[in-house]
Amino acid sequence: MNLRNRFLSSKIYNFEETQISLHGNSVYKLMNFPLNIEKLNKFSKLEVFLGLTNEPLIFLNDLKLNETRLNPDFLIFASRHTSKTAQPAFLVHTTGNWTNNADFGGDPQDLSVASALLLKAGFMSLLEKDFSLSLSDFTIEIEVTHHGPTVLKVPLIFIELGSSKTEWEISEAGESVANAIISTIVKFLDYRNSKNQEIGLGFGGTHYAPNFHRLIENNDIAMSFICPKYYIKELNVELIYKMVNNTIEPVDYFIIDWKGTNSEDKKHLIPILEEFEIPIRKTKDF
Repeated sequence: MNLRNRFLSSKIYNFEETQISLHGNSVYKLMNFPLNIEKLNKFSKLEVFLGLTNEPLIFLNDLKLNETRLNPDFLIFASRHTSKTAQPAFLVHTTGNWTNNADFGGDPQDLSVASALLLKAGFMSLLEKDFSLSLSDFTIEIEVTHHGPTVLKVPLIFIELGSSKTEWEISEAGESVANAIISTIVKFLDYRNSKNQEIGLGFGGTHYAPNFHRLIENNDIAMSFICPKYYIKELNVELIYKMVNNTIEPVDYFIIDWKGTNSEDKKHLIPILEEFEIPIRKTKDF
């Protein structure tokens, strides 16, 4: 299933083909937002474009925007997700590599540009969607930061449909991803305008970050990068600087999943974090 087709066949959103080409494919522009009048006025200058690449998104090191008139403020990659358990899921995450292994795109020990507000907007848009009974077995997950690309100079997130071909072929699941992406755009702008979210960088826990999941869902906290427990000892001052500097919002806290980080990892991590003038908090503090 091509997720782009879910946008183009939507009964809610109207995309029209433009004269712009990206990676040899036509770019479409969103022509309508099903919002109330107040929000329509608020977002009157908002433009949303839909493109398609010819290479896997994780290896996308050049958007070729110089060949177009496009200059996006942020990017949302609609993608498939694969896992060994094949758990039906909707997922969101930022991108980057914590180690010198870059087999899945991006550069070694490098991070993309990220927005904590954009990640939270994607996550909350999925959580707040009223899924039908046929999709009731889908979980909604935040993943830790992983894979490429890392070299694009625009904040980006992945919003994914997982986790096997069975789910990829469910039209309603694809439509849900498409609708959540449009909702993410509006919610991100709401967060940015309201300025009511504190910004954190996460450390510890497992790949699906359950404690950060709960933290973000239940508090006015947004997070950009999350480094899981099994990469803590890969961290150094340079990587922490990247986490801070590649987050487009000012960072308020370093947040540690205390129970999800062993004592040896804490001994490595905390002295590095203490070199920065950013408060260190535990997930349970909020």
